[in-house]
Amino acid sequence: MKRIIAFITVVVVSLGIMGWTSPDLLKNVRLGLDLKGGFEILYEASPLEGGGAVTRESLLKTAQSLEDRANKLGTSEPEVTTEGTNRIRLKLAGVTDEATVRKTMKEPASLTFRSKDGTEKNPDEYNKIEMVGTDFVENGAKLEYTQMNEPVVSIKVKDKEKFAEVTKRLLGKPLAIYMNDQLISAPVVRAVLTDGSAQISVGGDLNEAKELRDQINLGALPLKLTEKYSQSVGATLGMQSLQQTIEAGLIASAFILLFMVGMYRVPGLIASLTLIIHTWLLILVFVWADFTLTLPGIAALILGVGMAVDANIITNERIHEEIRTGKSIMSAVKAGDKHSLRTVLDSNITTIIVAAVMYWFGTGAVKGFALVLIVEIVLSIATNVYLSRFLLNLLLKAGKLSKPKYFGVKERDIRAL
Repeated sequence: MKRIIAFITVVVVSLGIMGWTSPDLLKNVRLGLDLKGGFEILYEASPLEGGGAVTRESLLKTAQSLEDRANKLGTSEPEVTTEGTNRIRLKLAGVTDEATVRKTMKEPASLTFRSKDGTEKNPDEYNKIEMVGTDFVENGAKLEYTQMNEPVVSIKVKDKEKFAEVTKRLLGKPLAIYMNDQLISAPVVRAVLTDGSAQISVGGDLNEAKELRDQINLGALPLKLTEKYSQSVGATLGMQSLQQTIEAGLIASAFILLFMVGMYRVPGLIASLTLIIHTWLLILVFVWADFTLTLPGIAALILGVGMAVDANIITNERIHEEIRTGKSIMSAVKAGDKHSLRTVLDSNITTIIVAAVMYWFGTGAVKGFALVLIVEIVLSIATNVYLSRFLLNLLLKAGKLSKPKYFGVKERDIRAL
């Protein structure tokens, strides 16, 4: 009786929580450009100074700089991609002040080394620009290690005499590093540097050293961005696609649930419940983690649901096979769960690895697709593998599933041992 009460409690509480929270959760899901609308801009990059060249590395670093700026503006999941040898496409969802975004985006990455001007008005501010990004050798910033194995950033300048004069004048004082008017480091000048090179300490923080290296290299090869094309993107097509996708998904889900119940009876009913819980949890994660839902994300969601259905089908088919061999219901369920678990986990883990690689090396929509897929699989393992087995075993141990027909197996199909 206790197990029956536990089963009913889990089911009723789960359905109650989902029914109560789902309307608000759906309203709070953040939509991407293809669903919410926004605008996109195509930039053409050119060297800031004559005689320079647009390299692949400089284009990628500039694209990264644009994405960082867009994130600081608070836009949802900016999509920044490079095209050809000198173009960058930027897509921003839910943007209301296009003029401000345009102004902020097209400014080149501005790297400056500054000192305090010593005025009474601003004695503690780094207002005096000593060096700019173009004073440094392109890609001259490197990550190195001291004899104590601490990471430092080594830099090289083009004008050794200028650098020597600056370091001599600021000996014992900080020489602050700014990127786009934001302070990123303020190292103290420890010696007069006459060979055109220096090492910047970051206090042993490897990630900070890598970030500083990348920012200095970006500032040393700034590109001028010229807007070649822009358009406001309405959400009509995206919302229409979303509506059609939801309708198709609901219809497909209804058929899937009917199929599961028809084929596997009680285990199929439990699997249907865990599929619903799985989808609700995914929406909950989207809202809590402030993820952005895009059409690629919806594709990953549908793929994840399909994999969750597969996990249930694999498990229930193995249970069918064990029952048909003449084993008792309890033995058949234990054997079916055991034999199917490794197959299900192997399939899901390999998919997680692929999705992780996609997320690591991908950009924009690819990363969004991969992230949603990873979350989907983790939730699927928790609900469609472990939760469904927990609920099934509650009924099984309560003695309510003693006949093969409760599992969709006919008596005539059972072979005597």
